[in-house]
Amino acid sequence: MTEDEDVPALGPAPVETGFPGIALYPGYLGAAAQGALLGALLAGFATAPPYRPRMPRTGQPWSIRQTNFGELGWVSRPDGYFYSSTNEVNGGKWPAIPAALLDIWAQVAHYPAPPECCLVNLYDTPKSRMGLHRDEDEAALDAPVVSISLGDSCVFRVGGFARSDKSKSFRLASGDVAVIGGASRLRYHGVDRVIPGSSRLVPGGGRINLTLRRVMKPAQ
Repeated sequence: MTEDEDVPALGPAPVETGFPGIALYPGYLGAAAQGALLGALLAGFATAPPYRPRMPRTGQPWSIRQTNFGELGWVSRPDGYFYSSTNEVNGGKWPAIPAALLDIWAQVAHYPAPPECCLVNLYDTPKSRMGLHRDEDEAALDAPVVSISLGDSCVFRVGGFARSDKSKSFRLASGDVAVIGGASRLRYHGVDRVIPGSSRLVPGGGRINLTLRRVMKPAQ
């Protein structure tokens, strides 16, 4: 796949990660597709600006900023983690998930229903990181989480089913897509660090991570 190609009809084959259910697609999005997706995100930020969430219990601010696209948004507040149809920052609805992201989901998720949430995490300071965690607030745990990276590369760590389990790290670059599902859906994972200056895509630098999630189980 060349730099200027868009998402192919069937997508490239994933590389081996050593974790059943975790698929990594390096360079899934070419340069043109990355730029178009960034433009769609920036347009959505006009109505749902990224903000700094707070940790449950402690109320401490996160090292990243976040926002959401879709019917539901994932939020972190001092009283817990929630999915909400309302942007509590401005009282509005979250903007629609960009069509390009729905296309990626259709190509790699292999799930019979579309995502309801696209969580956007912005790693925009030297100290931005994401500790080991599990995505477990969804009813539809049979659906994978699809992650799209834009901007600076990061060191992405995948562990086991407890924080103390052995882990393995991967480098995710701009345009890479990762799928976390199947037997590994509830593995701990996180971002150790972002590598500054490794991409010129995001104005001012930094990394944008998009995670597509199906929240509710489809109606039978």
